[in-house]
Amino acid sequence: MEGQCSIIGRCLTILRSSPSPEADRKDAQVLALAALGWTLEDENRAERFLSLTGLDADTLRGGLGDPVMLAAVLDFLANHEPDLIRAAEALAITPEELVAASQELRA
Repeated sequence: MEGQCSIIGRCLTILRSSPSPEADRKDAQVLALAALGWTLEDENRAERFLSLTGLDADTLRGGLGDPVMLAAVLDFLANHEPDLIRAAEALAITPEELVAASQELRA
């Protein structure tokens, strides 16, 4: 890229359109599903999740495509900072991205 800039005397910026709201929501859903998988990996954490959310296994399975249910997964993590941080680390993202995904699912 540096060589191209010196040949023409300036660099060009490539503009990309921002993702569509549908793409943002899909990304948030994928992230929430990954967070759910992380949550359910640990038996104690899974039991705490089901207890605090009032969900049971059948409702959870049936709601995997429901943005509100997926947001509940992220809210569960956001309400317990140690889990939020560990989930973010496991998913190679920031805690803020998990919280933003919850907000996107509720939009």
